[in-house]
Amino acid sequence: MPSALPPDRLQPLALAHALRGRRWVGVFTDIDDTLTTDGAITPDALAALAAMRSAGLHVVPITGRPVGWSEPFALQWPVDAIVAENGSTALKPSGNKHKPLSKLYQQDSATRAVNHARMQQVLAHIEATVPGARRATDSAGRETDIAIDHSEFTQLPQAAIDQAVRLMQDAGMNATVSSIHINGWYGAHNKLEGARWIVRTLWGRDLDAELDGWVYVGDSTNDQRMFEHFPHSVGVANIARFVPQLAHLPRWVTQGERGAGFAELVHHLLGP
Repeated sequence: MPSALPPDRLQPLALAHALRGRRWVGVFTDIDDTLTTDGAITPDALAALAAMRSAGLHVVPITGRPVGWSEPFALQWPVDAIVAENGSTALKPSGNKHKPLSKLYQQDSATRAVNHARMQQVLAHIEATVPGARRATDSAGRETDIAIDHSEFTQLPQAAIDQAVRLMQDAGMNATVSSIHINGWYGAHNKLEGARWIVRTLWGRDLDAELDGWVYVGDSTNDQRMFEHFPHSVGVANIARFVPQLAHLPRWVTQGERGAGFAELVHHLLGP
């Protein structure tokens, strides 16, 4: 059943009549618990991705997940690219059967190597300091950040999540909390800067100049910079869990949760 949402804080997508039938440029979307349900993309969400591509929209998932984890999805899903590790890295289908994906970075290789060594020290310190803290199971695929699991396979109380965030910040890192992980990294990138970067890199355009033609959809606290910046921002219904922690809410919220909510949004955008 969809989660109950505070009616005075989130407006139902069904009331967003101005979003129907517009000439959209594209959609940025979170992956975990936005596109996916219980860790996998559902047929309705996958069909929604395909419908957007068929309608001529750009489709770019942007996630805190590692670039290694994202590779099979960049190959299989009908998307222009996947921006991974909270904006630092991207995977673009190349059309070359010998090298089907192009990997793009915001940081040069020397910077990545130095930061990686520093981050591993912080990761080990968090595991040794925060009761119950464990690195995310996808950590081997991470190149430019670290992640602590709080809700995927390990359940951490809010106090432990807050402590892990503080330790990352004390080490000079950026830190954010997704629906499953606590992510930390060195560098100026984030989801918003990653979105700007990929639009500039792939199409030579300025995202902010065409922002009214884009939609962003997400589900947790690491999406709130996007909710704040995008005039057309949407949360899937399971964002209710994070509403008390959000300083910036999405403009609209779907009735359905996770992949069903994403499919609902696409139907709304492309419908008459």
